[in-house]
Amino acid sequence: MGGWSHPEISLEDLLKLIKGFVDILILASGYQSSGRFAHWDPLNIKKAFQWGLFFENVFESIDGNQDSMAEVDAALSKLTSDPHFPQGLTHISSTTLGKARFYILEHFIRTLPMRDEHLKSVLKATIEMDLDELQRTETDYLDVYLDKLMLQNTTRSPQASVEEGKMDFSPRPSPKAKAYTKTNLTAFAIQGITKRQLAVSCVSSIETSVDVVSKTIAQGTSNELQEQQKAYVWSNWRMKTLSYLLDKQTIRLVSGASMIFSAPKVQWIQVFEQLDTSSEEIETFELLLVGCISRRWNHVIKKFMSSCNEPFSIYTLYEGVHNLILKRFQNVKLMEETKDSKFKEHEIVEYLDAKLSNQIHRLWEIPPALVASSLPPWSRLFEAYASELLSQFKGKTTKIRCCSCSDGNKEHTECDVAERIWCLYIFHVSKIQT
Repeated sequence: MGGWSHPEISLEDLLKLIKGFVDILILASGYQSSGRFAHWDPLNIKKAFQWGLFFENVFESIDGNQDSMAEVDAALSKLTSDPHFPQGLTHISSTTLGKARFYILEHFIRTLPMRDEHLKSVLKATIEMDLDELQRTETDYLDVYLDKLMLQNTTRSPQASVEEGKMDFSPRPSPKAKAYTKTNLTAFAIQGITKRQLAVSCVSSIETSVDVVSKTIAQGTSNELQEQQKAYVWSNWRMKTLSYLLDKQTIRLVSGASMIFSAPKVQWIQVFEQLDTSSEEIETFELLLVGCISRRWNHVIKKFMSSCNEPFSIYTLYEGVHNLILKRFQNVKLMEETKDSKFKEHEIVEYLDAKLSNQIHRLWEIPPALVASSLPPWSRLFEAYASELLSQFKGKTTKIRCCSCSDGNKEHTECDVAERIWCLYIFHVSKIQT
């Protein structure tokens, strides 16, 4: 520490005091270490200013000693590089401490919530500090104080007003400490409070303007936003579906189903009778459904991958599925031919129908895409499943409840009912060629 030279204080002692000053700055930010608000009264604010005045006097006395300045800045750099040092104060330096009163005043004005009580305390403390300083040198110190305030007000240039309008809350430039000691602390406080008030006013104006613009946009583009929302929901459903179809566990199910159902019906039924326990029931149903489409798994994936992103209304989807059920009854002969051409699938569906005869609700525990793609339109299960969905969509009272939209009189847009209707529409109604 050979470069430090001060007649009254060592660098080591100065650093200890600086650490104490840092604690004061933290409290001046408005919060205690416990997270509670730090309440400052005029007396304690004035004490904080006196700390600042002490540092200003110290650095004013060594202002011309470059070695001392370099030594203290090196020590401060080491202090602030500690990972436990407050990150918001790492720029503290000899220049900062040379204007310490104004630095701490900035913390009081800019960081703390500006409640009336706090504002009064800050102004009272700054006024008392200025009067105390003037009283030491002036007999008519009160008149001098008022004259300085008036002079400060009349000599402010238009450029200064423009600068304030910028709401620049970054650390101020660093003039010499002597220049700062000639500055009126009260005037500095008033300028800071005015800047903060201007910033609040500007933010309030911006919020009002944004609110007006937002309402205008919402009114003018409500239909467009609704269409975008539908497209977003559809895209999410498609990603969710593909994620399930391409999942490793699902692919293992497909492989297992292919192997099981390659055997004669008598043999694979024996396999499922052994698996038929209550704890594995859902897994059994899922495996049976996968078995219905295991030979055309790639077709199922392509169907959903190629699904159109055109955001039809949910009512369009409803009508499409509803018409599919009606055509089922009108084309019984065609349905029978389709059933005969897929004999293995017919066997699995019949077995599944018997298993689910009294518990159709278990289909709602299985991913929507699998149920939609595995149940053929000619099956009784398809009719029961699709009819139940459409009844829930229309708000009819049913034993099965997929969502709570009916309770709140909400439209089915993003719920389980809507997603399951979408899957049925995409796989059975959509005209996309795959």
